[in-house]
Amino acid sequence: MTYRNNTLFIIPARGGSKGIPRKNIKPLRGKPLIHYSIEVARALSPDSHIIVSTDDDEIRSVAQATGLPVDYRRPPELGGDKVGSREVIIDAMDWADKNGIAYDKVVLLQPTSPLRTVDDVEGCLKLYTPDTDMVVTVTEAACNPYYDCFECSADGLLHVSKGDGRFTRRQDAPKAWQFNGAVYVINPDSIRRMPLGQFPRRIPYEMPRSRSVDLDTPLDWLITEKIMEDAN
Repeated sequence: MTYRNNTLFIIPARGGSKGIPRKNIKPLRGKPLIHYSIEVARALSPDSHIIVSTDDDEIRSVAQATGLPVDYRRPPELGGDKVGSREVIIDAMDWADKNGIAYDKVVLLQPTSPLRTVDDVEGCLKLYTPDTDMVVTVTEAACNPYYDCFECSADGLLHVSKGDGRFTRRQDAPKAWQFNGAVYVINPDSIRRMPLGQFPRRIPYEMPRSRSVDLDTPLDWLITEKIMEDAN
């Protein structure tokens, strides 16, 4: 299925990266990291509805090497590591609005999730409805607040983050989820009204941990390379 003319795909790729320098264009298994997200977006959308949001000329050139036009340029003031996703998304939406690109939902595809698939994005899109704030990919949390996630009290002693600490087996505790960063399907009206973290109507789409690596450190990169090598 192609989500033509009603979905705006945004791929954010700023130039600065501390954990893995220049990671958005670093080669992963033979091609620049950002190409994986571009390929997924192009499988679902015409190029006119795909925006690569970057403040970096080299990233722009690498993205254009796929044949995708990169006409939008992120303002320099939105290129710092303290700028949130909301500001980046809204600026790209404003540009789309000014250029007559019609859409009723936004899909954010971060380049740092190269193991996401077209099916993952389609699965999220199928769950989305106009009265939803966001559909977001999740994976089961590595740390469960009812079982093995702890906080310190005022006197410095550990206590379980949630509940009374009576669960003795992890499988008996309520499941806990964490965002994996792979896919966000966002209601445009909602993000203009509030930050993503304040959305009250969020629907989860579960992905396995094996495809939920979010590239942030050199170790994440090595793990991803190994997963991709074993899959071939």
